[in-house]
Amino acid sequence: MKFKLRRYYLYYFGRAAAFLFWLIPIRVGVWIGALCGRLIYYLLPKYRRIAIDNLTTVFGREKTQEEIAALARRTFENLGRNAAELVNFPKINAGNVDRFVTARNMEIVDESFRKGKGTIVLTAHFGNWEILAAYLRLKNYPGVAIGKKLYFEKYDKYLNYLRKVHDVNIIFRGSSPKAILKVLRNNHIVGVLADQDVDSVEGIFVDFFGMPAYTPVGPALLAAISGSPLVPIFIIREGAKHIFMVEKPIDLANTGDREADVVTNTQKWSLVVESYIRKYPDQWVWFHRRWKTKSSPGSA
Repeated sequence: MKFKLRRYYLYYFGRAAAFLFWLIPIRVGVWIGALCGRLIYYLLPKYRRIAIDNLTTVFGREKTQEEIAALARRTFENLGRNAAELVNFPKINAGNVDRFVTARNMEIVDESFRKGKGTIVLTAHFGNWEILAAYLRLKNYPGVAIGKKLYFEKYDKYLNYLRKVHDVNIIFRGSSPKAILKVLRNNHIVGVLADQDVDSVEGIFVDFFGMPAYTPVGPALLAAISGSPLVPIFIIREGAKHIFMVEKPIDLANTGDREADVVTNTQKWSLVVESYIRKYPDQWVWFHRRWKTKSSPGSA
């Protein structure tokens, strides 16, 4: 009961804060959001330690502890900026979105649509991933994103209300694969964030920053079944603005051995995600236990 009450307190506090952010310009809100993120870094020692531990594991040989702590702080600051932008989604529309987002290589998305088999957009919890989905809808690209239902109903309803402002629709994780394949057959987008260790979904171990990481097979399996291109897209924060970066479709292995191809293709897209995190390490969610699931002897 105590934890339920705390969730209500946090929810109503968050809604009050969201209203205050709504009253100020987005740029000012993003600046304040970064300060709030830094404060959360100090107030949540558990997640601070996870971020620092992960960063030390990955960058410990090339960065000092002071540099790693600074990276961890900037990760939390980015999350605060994301929240400030998210609650201001109703202020962003088709007429002004290009003031906030600069797109590169959109012709790759258009070419994928011309193939008529749908498009699997692969991204990560990187930059402000919610803006990525909103941008595609504001530019009239049809589709859905696969997401997780939040554990507290009020949080979930509010988040999805903000997404619906721009007609971003969610198919919840665990839904029928037929519903997802239907979206692709209609030549629409299915957006997937598959960069976390989620033991409730089917996964395999592939190399991620030189360590075996339990990784969802969903993107590679969907591509194999549907024939849809697997297109990596990342949203890169540059202060209060963003770069919407489209990469070439993953060159998918198709040897006829589906199991082996899924392993190969999962490794391929994981390396693309890793390359962006290496380039912009303060824009990923290091406070997630990415390597919590341990591989058994002989696993990939």
